[in-house]
Amino acid sequence: MQIGGPAVAITDTNNLFGALEFSSACKDGGVQPIVGCQFAVADERQERGAIVRSHPSLVLLAQSEAGYRNLMKLSSRAYLAPGPGEAPHVEWADLEAHAEGLIALTGGAGGPVGAALLNGQAAAAEALLRRLEAAYGNRLYVEIARHGVDEERRIEAALVDLAYAHDLPLVATNEAFFGNADMYDAHDALLCIAQGTVVAERNRRRLTPEYRFKTPAEMKALFADLPEAIENTVAIARRCAVMADSRKPMLPPFVAAKSETAAAPAAGGREEKDELRVQAAAGLEQRLTRHVFAPVMGAEERAAAAKPYRERLDFELGVIVQMGFAGYFLIVADFINWAKQRGIPVGPGRGSGAGSVAAWALGITDLDPLRWGLLFERFLNPERVSMPDFDVDFCQDRRDEVIAYVRERYGRDRVAQIITFGKLQARAVVRDTGRVLQMPRGQVDRIAKLVPYNPANPISKGSIATPRRTPPAW
Repeated sequence: MQIGGPAVAITDTNNLFGALEFSSACKDGGVQPIVGCQFAVADERQERGAIVRSHPSLVLLAQSEAGYRNLMKLSSRAYLAPGPGEAPHVEWADLEAHAEGLIALTGGAGGPVGAALLNGQAAAAEALLRRLEAAYGNRLYVEIARHGVDEERRIEAALVDLAYAHDLPLVATNEAFFGNADMYDAHDALLCIAQGTVVAERNRRRLTPEYRFKTPAEMKALFADLPEAIENTVAIARRCAVMADSRKPMLPPFVAAKSETAAAPAAGGREEKDELRVQAAAGLEQRLTRHVFAPVMGAEERAAAAKPYRERLDFELGVIVQMGFAGYFLIVADFINWAKQRGIPVGPGRGSGAGSVAAWALGITDLDPLRWGLLFERFLNPERVSMPDFDVDFCQDRRDEVIAYVRERYGRDRVAQIITFGKLQARAVVRDTGRVLQMPRGQVDRIAKLVPYNPANPISKGSIATPRRTPPAW
């Protein structure tokens, strides 16, 4: 989709999940990425004599590296600070404590200032605006949006008056949930799938076709009466000079337990290398005794049987140490063996990591690579430098114990959990779409079964082709 704009921002709600891929795509396309986040903010107000707690949202954009780091801190707090059962959000104190390097937008009708105006609380709205101004200074913009929503129209004049009264700049924004107007119906159906509702239902969340990705020309026409609001979008882009860059994995140093071989905690360099070799050699001897040597074997037979394992282990350790992953193997072996010692079920190992004798010797995997002819080079190869990846399965009932152990042993500030983006498969899309459109179940089922099903090669919209009929041979 070509729009010709010099910059574009991403502001997912309470998270930065898309920031890295977004920044990379913008960089490759010659467009300046602006990394931001829309945060839900804990807010309390008096309504009919009772205190109502809500979560209006405002947008923060990273202006500098310090701002990007503050975005990450706020995103983490949004999920970690709230109590059990509470929706992700940040407190006002968090916004004020992590304001450095960030540009703030007031959030339009959905922001704290806009929410107060919608409730007829003009004084409270002005107080909130002053609080934001105190925290962000000349990096605060009063946000105006026009998506054809009644709430936006009701408070726009009041927002403009507040901006002029406090000498704050206006900025025009546009939330884009889909590419163009033709995608509106599809996105509406997707909302119904997420909410468990149907398209025909009236009392549900709806958007308007104006929530599409608008071109600069469309935005200029839409805000022709407030040209300064459009000009300030360029001003903000010029003030932002940071993007999400990919970083190499940063591993904490391996911490040896008191009962382990090392007399002191290994802290990198030679100590980690030595610790890895000691643990791997001892582990291999135990594996050979249990799984390779037979009781009737003599000394020469045992030596002959052990030779390929020891040679392979020596080769693997050389590669592992050369590539700087000694500490990584020790850390993974540490928490896997901790789980096994406490009766937490652990899988035997999946993927290319099962081809490592070193992993087998350390107890990371339970598959004998030589017996099954598995290749170490598929897992770790000096010619294709990448972080090794062990596929490890822990029992879901006690998985939290392992995660807690890793956090406590290696530091809460050094351990993170990654997320996985889920995608609807072709058959699921057909069934869910049929449900929200209230089509007959039998008809939807027949259509869904026409879609080929192969988990190893799932069907996408670009891979569905009309089958050709083979003409009969004459």
